[in-house]
Order: sequence, then C-alpha cells, then structure tokens
Amino acid sequence: MCLGIPGQITEITNIEYKLAMVNVGGVKRQVNIACIVDEEHPPEKCIGDWVLVHVGFAMNRINEQEAAETLQLLQEIAALH
Repeated sequence: MCLGIPGQITEITNIEYKLAMVNVGGVKRQVNIACIVDEEHPPEKCIGDWVLVHVGFAMNRINEQEAAETLQLLQEIAALH
C-alpha cells in the first residue's frame, strides 16, 4: 500500500527538470511534477494545483475538497496514537 499526502503547489522551481515547491500541511518540499504535466497542463499552469505526493513525486492532481478530506482523516488517525 502506498500513501499519497495532499499538498498544494506554490511555485515552479525548475521547469526543465519539472520541479516544484509543494506546501504539505505547512511544510514546503520540493517535488517532481513530471507525472502531472503534459502539453495541455504545462508546469507553469500547475501553481495552485492540489496534488497527492508520494516519495517526492506529485502522482496526480486532486481537487481542494478531496485534499481537505484526506488531511482531516490523516489528522484523526494521528490523534489516535
């Protein structure tokens, strides 16, 4: 099982290598966005997108509601421990 953590792309740091900064729960991390870009949605259009991040890669785009629900579930799970 793999777990993708929701984050929001805040800036593109390297277009050539498809790298972006993602805010994940207040923590900013650089991730690779190659899996979510194409001719119709180039890196420049990714700023503001919500994505699922797994091992340094943005695996797919999600909407803001899905991101909020997932973050809430993760907070509830963390509170159980």
